[in-house]
This record gives sequence, C-alpha cells and structure tokens, in this order.
Amino acid sequence: MNKKFKAAVLKETKTPPDRRVVLAPEQAKELTEKFPNVELFIQSSNIRAFKDEEYTALGLNVVEDVSHCDILLGVKEVHIPELIPEKTYFFFSHTAKKQEYNRPLLQALLKNKITMIDHEYLTDKNGMRLVAFGRWAGLVGAYNSLIAFGIKNNSYRLKRANECHDIQEMFSELKKIKLPPIKILITGGGRVAHGAEEVMQEADIEKISPEDFLDEEKTFDYPVYAQLDPQYYVKRKDGEAFDLHHFFKNPKMYESTFKPFTKAAEVYVACHFWDEKSPVFFTKEDMKETDFRMRVIADVSCDIDGPVPSTIRPSEIADPFYGYDIITDKECGAFDKDKNAVTVMAVDNLPGEVPRNASVDFGSALLYKVFPSLFGEDTDGIIERATITENGKLGKHFQYLKDFAEGK
Repeated sequence: MNKKFKAAVLKETKTPPDRRVVLAPEQAKELTEKFPNVELFIQSSNIRAFKDEEYTALGLNVVEDVSHCDILLGVKEVHIPELIPEKTYFFFSHTAKKQEYNRPLLQALLKNKITMIDHEYLTDKNGMRLVAFGRWAGLVGAYNSLIAFGIKNNSYRLKRANECHDIQEMFSELKKIKLPPIKILITGGGRVAHGAEEVMQEADIEKISPEDFLDEEKTFDYPVYAQLDPQYYVKRKDGEAFDLHHFFKNPKMYESTFKPFTKAAEVYVACHFWDEKSPVFFTKEDMKETDFRMRVIADVSCDIDGPVPSTIRPSEIADPFYGYDIITDKECGAFDKDKNAVTVMAVDNLPGEVPRNASVDFGSALLYKVFPSLFGEDTDGIIERATITENGKLGKHFQYLKDFAEGK
C-alpha cells in the first residue's frame, strides 16, 4: 500500500438531481484513517443530503475543483461536459447493457481516455455483487405502493419518503395506514424484494405462501402479501423441472405462469430482475380481462416496454405516480377513479428518496469490500472485472461493447 492517491467525492451532476453521495461523512473520515496513502477531497455540493459542513466538521477537505485528483468517486452518471480526461471514475454508468441513451457517455469515456469503473460490476470471485442500492429501492418502492393505495381509495395519507428525515421516520408513518383485507404481491428474491418485504413487515401485513395467495377457498379478513421467486412465475416450455441457474442462462426456454396472480392481487410491487429474453409477466390483453384485479403497480424494476405493460415511462421522485388506462393503452390521471385506470409508480432512482440512509449503507460496502482492492492490491480482480473503459479502450470484460461504442 505504498502508492499514493488523491481521491475525490464528486458532487452529483445528473438531471434530475440526486441527493445521494458515494461516501457519507463518517465513511469519508474512516477512509482517510483506513488508507493513509489516500488524500481525500470532498467536492462542494448544495444538493447533497449531507451538507458541506458535516464533512468539514470531521476535518475533511471540501473544495470546488477536483481536477488535481486521480480517482473521482460518484453515484450517478457524470454530465459529459464535466468529465475530466485521463482520470479514473467510479459511478453507475448504465452503458454496459448497451443502453442507447448513454451511448454518447460511453463514447466520451473512450475519447477522453478515462478509466471507468462501474459500481454495478463490482463483484467477488463468485460473481456476487459487492455494492448496491437494491434494498433501498425495494423499501421505497413498496412504501410508495402503500401511499398510492391510500390516495386512490381515499383512506389515508402518508408523508413521502423524501419528506422523512430517515428510514425510521418513514417506518413510523406506516403506523398510520388502515388497509382492508387486500392481497399484495412482490416478485423477486434478491435485495430489492427483501427491502419491499421489510416495509410489509413494518406495516404489520402478514406474509402468506404463493399457493394460499391463489387459493380461492382461503379467505383473509386482514391484508396479506406473498413474495414470488421465479419458479412461481415461469416454467420450462419442455416440461422439465424448474432450475434457477438454467433459467438465468436460458430464459428463452421459459414461459410465463404469472397470469393467475393478476386475478388475485390488488397491489403489485415488481422487484425482480428481468432479462429481455425472458417471457413477459403479463400482456396488455391480459389487463383487459374483466377479472384483472391489479389497481396499483409499483414497478421498482422499471423496465420500460418490458414485462409489465403498464410501465410506459419512468417517473421521477418529484412526481412518482401516473395512471395507465387499460383500454386505451394511454397515460391517464394518476388516481383516476375509472375502473380501467391503474396507478403506476415507476421511479427509476428510488434510493434517492432516502439519500442519507442509502449513502451510509453504500459507503460502508465500498469501504470494506472494494477500496482495499482499489487503494491496495487487486488480488481478486474486483477492480478489473468492473473496468468498462481504460486508456481509450474497452476493458477486458467489456469487449462486446465495441460495435455499440462505434455507433453500429
């Protein structure tokens, strides 16, 4: 650990603004103590959830200009005009899945000979992600689904998550809700879904099995929810037994078995990972059937024109809800009372609603799981596996982006 580094915590420049930060003050201070070979600077920001003064109070350097630093640490994509050539950047670039809207960003990273290390691809040797905001996306997404249900049914009002000081205040809001005996459905089994389940538990909503969820002979006089792993919403076309690893590797060999759940659930919280080769969960035609029951859909996964047909666009933290008219396939008022109107929540940066908690959690993961490889020796290849661009070329594991980067 002899090599010296100058590192900076960036201010976020994406629009709409994101109040999260890659290192909260406590983690930033700990970094300087844990890695004495690193000189750390905090770029001043007036939108960050943590004020500049919270950093200076801990003796940290807050500056306007970070061009003298080698490594620049951020959360969301950096605004292209703000990129500094020949630096090393950390952020979620959203380029490695050939996202068309970020092709110019990938091209700019290559042109400016920037080393781009993407948080999404920081994994251990077994391929498990090391840092993620998923839990927080699930927490806020599920919370928003309950906000939407209350407004749509004129039964209660909750503070928005971004109006709460922290997650504990958000949880205290859940004590206000009064739900009828409805059924709530969560898809997915990872961090995101587990976050959504935390909200259900805090709201004292009882979990039941997927089988009981669909059993018409079993009735409940209180609200319940079920959580579905993939074996409950897809099956193999060839009739063979479900295998999770096989499904991930061969999604085209599966078909959806989700439709019965659309006839049982009033609220749906989508927290699954979806591959574009996988079957859709349900179709626009399925939604037109008279026994389609879903009236609030919180699409935390937010795949536009993907597995959930009502997700026709992303929404923003400032205006999280919109309506979807089942008959016309058009957007309508967020809380229209018409029987054909579904309330949709499709915010694509949900952890930004709880920026302080999410930042602390994220910063701790970086500090202990990633930075030893960044500021020391990358013996497990953690940094290498996440390097999308380096010195004007694509990284070892991202050569498949060549045609995309060239505009083909």
